[in-house]
Amino acid sequence: MGIIIIIFLLIIGFIFVIKGADFLVDGASAIAKHFAIPEIVIGLTIVAFGTSTPELVVNIFASIEGKNEIVFGNILGSNIFNILLILGIAGLIYPISVKKNTVWREIPFSLFAVLILFLLVNDRFFIKNQDFILSRLNGIILLLFFILFLLYAFILSRIESEDQFDVKNLSIMVSILFTILGFTGLFAGGKLIIDNSVKIANYFNVSNKLIALTIVSCGTSIPELATSAVAAHKKRNDIAVGNVVGSNIFNILLILGISAVIHPVNFNPILNIDIYVLIFASLLLFITMFTGKKNKLDRWEALIMLLTYFAYLIYIIYRK
Repeated sequence: MGIIIIIFLLIIGFIFVIKGADFLVDGASAIAKHFAIPEIVIGLTIVAFGTSTPELVVNIFASIEGKNEIVFGNILGSNIFNILLILGIAGLIYPISVKKNTVWREIPFSLFAVLILFLLVNDRFFIKNQDFILSRLNGIILLLFFILFLLYAFILSRIESEDQFDVKNLSIMVSILFTILGFTGLFAGGKLIIDNSVKIANYFNVSNKLIALTIVSCGTSIPELATSAVAAHKKRNDIAVGNVVGSNIFNILLILGISAVIHPVNFNPILNIDIYVLIFASLLLFITMFTGKKNKLDRWEALIMLLTYFAYLIYIIYRK
C-alpha cells in the first residue's frame, strides 16, 4: 500500500474519531437532558469525557493489539501537547486568568496523577524482580483515583459552579442515532489510526513510540486544541484551562487505567524522559500562576510554553 494512501486513511481515521466524539457528546447529552439530569453533571461527565474520547479509543485498540509504545506515547504526548502547545496558543490569543481553585486544586491534582503514574511504571526500583509494566492492579489503582477526582469535581460544582453547558435540543430518536453514529465513528476511526500509524512507522523505519508521541498524540488532541482556542478567543478562561487540566487527568487516570485493565502494558524506561517533561510542563503551568500577574497566564509565559514544546519536539525526533 502506497504511503499516500496510508496517510489518507490515517487522516480519515482522525476525522472519524473527532466527529464521532462530537456526535457522541451531542447525543448522550441530549439523552441525559431528556431524563432531567442536571446540566452541571452532564458537563462534568459526558462533555468533559468527550474531548478525551479519541485518546481512549486509540488506547483501547493499542492495548488489545499489544502496541505498548502507542498506549503510553499517545497519553504522554497528548498531555505534553495539551499544556505546552494548546495553552501556549490559547495564552497568546488572549492572556488567561484562572480561578484560585484551579491553581491550588486541579493543576496540582494533574501533577499528582503524573507522579502516581511514574511510581507505578517504575516500581521495579522499589520491588525486586518486578518488570517495567503497568499491571491490571496498577490500572485499578489509577481508576480508583479517577473516581475520587470525579467525586471531588461533582461536590465542588454543586457548591460553587453556576455554569451552564450547551446541550442541543434533540428528539430522543435523533439523540440515540447521534450516540450510535458517535460510537461507530470512534471505533472505526480508532482502528484506522492504530493500523496506519504502525504502517507509517514501518515505512519510515522509525519507532511506534515516535509516531505515538507526535502524529497520534497531536491528532487525538485536536478537540482540546479547538475547545481551548475558541474559549480563549471568547475570554472563557476557566474553560480554556479547565479543559486541558481536566483532559490530562482523564488521560492518565481513566484512559491508562482502562488500558492496563484490558491488558497489562509493558513500559519502555526511555519514556521516563517524556514523563519528566510532563512533570516539568505541569510545574511550569503552576509556576506561571505566580509570575507576572497572579493567577494569569500572560502572553510571554505562553510563548515560553510554545518554545519549550518545540524544543521537546526536536529532541524526540532526534531521539527517534
